[in-house]
Amino acid sequence: MKQQLEQRLKELRAEYLAGQKVLGELENKQAALRKTLLRINSTIQVLEEELSKETIIEENRIKKTVN
Repeated sequence: MKQQLEQRLKELRAEYLAGQKVLGELENKQAALRKTLLRINSTIQVLEEELSKETIIEENRIKKTVN
């Protein structure tokens, strides 16, 4: 009986350590993904602002040609 308990304890400790390792890897991936999404979001904002400026410039050109 004692040997079975020791074996089970050994298995559970190994499983726990493996789980901790996977959890750490997932947390690292999550942090990297958050950084990537933040960069993408910032780039989207810059592009939207530039497109808005271009639209205003184009509208001004059209108004000048109409007048």
